[in-house]
Amino acid sequence: MGELARESINLLSKADGLDRQSLHLSSSGAVFILLKSALGAGLLNFPWAFSRAGGLHTALTLEVVSLVFLISGMVILGYCSSISQCSTYQGVVKAICGPTIGRLCAVCFLFNVFMICIAFLVVVEDQLSKLCDSMASNATSPGGEGSAQLWYMNRRLGLTAICLFIILPLSVPEELSFQKYISMLGTCAATYLTIMVVIKFYMEDSDSISVHSDSSITSWTAIFTVLPTICFGFQCHEASVAVYSSMRNKSLSHWVLISILSMLACLLIYSVTGMYGYWTFGTDVAADILMSYPDDDVLVIIGRMLFGVSIITIYPIVLHLGRSVVQELCVTYWSSSVVLTACRRRQRVLLTSGWVLSSLGASLFVPDISKIISLIGGVSAFFIFLFPGLCLLSVVRGESVAVRARWGWTLWAAVTILCGAFTFGQSSATAVLELLEQLG
Repeated sequence: MGELARESINLLSKADGLDRQSLHLSSSGAVFILLKSALGAGLLNFPWAFSRAGGLHTALTLEVVSLVFLISGMVILGYCSSISQCSTYQGVVKAICGPTIGRLCAVCFLFNVFMICIAFLVVVEDQLSKLCDSMASNATSPGGEGSAQLWYMNRRLGLTAICLFIILPLSVPEELSFQKYISMLGTCAATYLTIMVVIKFYMEDSDSISVHSDSSITSWTAIFTVLPTICFGFQCHEASVAVYSSMRNKSLSHWVLISILSMLACLLIYSVTGMYGYWTFGTDVAADILMSYPDDDVLVIIGRMLFGVSIITIYPIVLHLGRSVVQELCVTYWSSSVVLTACRRRQRVLLTSGWVLSSLGASLFVPDISKIISLIGGVSAFFIFLFPGLCLLSVVRGESVAVRARWGWTLWAAVTILCGAFTFGQSSATAVLELLEQLG
């Protein structure tokens, strides 16, 4: 949602143009990149998801059960990458499942990264809102000038200015050379947030802990509202193909170990943040955990600034990935590829401007991050469940496998596909209904 190692996809997977001799990831490097892929804006939503699930036991159980499918999907993708010799997620799906499913994968990928860009801007707007509230309270305090001069503190005006004067210029270049300087920023922001949530919990009044830790499930459907957050938070499957293809040791057993270690590390960070955030605020926790803290808390202000800056710098990387998919589709379906090449710079500027402005416009009407994460989590189910399940079905049919093993793998593929379809349908329908209800 994960977001930061969308950068890793861009750095490692140059669409079948990899220099295989120059890319030799170590095991620790692979785990770190997968961890960066998963950690991101989804971390802000986990305490809220714990609250919606009805408490720790239900949320943790769903996380652990989902972890089985998450690891399974990564293992399947790694195996399919070794068979197809492709270094991108879309390439693997196209080679294993055929061009039709490959095009569906490309469209889903494009929609997914666009929704992630909207989520980024929603997070930035939330942090701007709190920072503006803090500045406004200082300006209107005794000795201040009053609210007449606070028009420039409007969060929507601030978000628009950031998009036009910072994000857009950073996103236009074809090569994003600044990537190497900010590769650690998202991980630092996520780590700081987890530590801050734990510290703030122990700074709270201990008498309120028992009240916050006692909750009940309002309905069985409320449990499944955790699934989109889990899918969004743990999603690193697009990056996993690029990571696997760049590793020194490509044995399947070693890739299974890498997948387990990276997912367990993510589980620890997300669970700690979710538990302590939920214990601190209970059912009153906001969809963005940072919005639940006071405006003037120094630790929280640092966290807001870290997350805001990291997202502003990561947004161009995600846009770059989405733009490359659009350009690839244009070349595929537009016969005048020579004209496209001649007008490449103009096309890039138009695509980038349209992408930034449309994502900005959409973000201004999203009530809170939980609504957009529900949509992204639904689409993420395609990459975590559906496409790996389809790949496994295709591999089982094409490989010479023992009858008993064939039936077992076919059953697991069917279960994975059904879980993906259910997660997508449930989360997307719920998100759309809640969004329409809130906007209406």
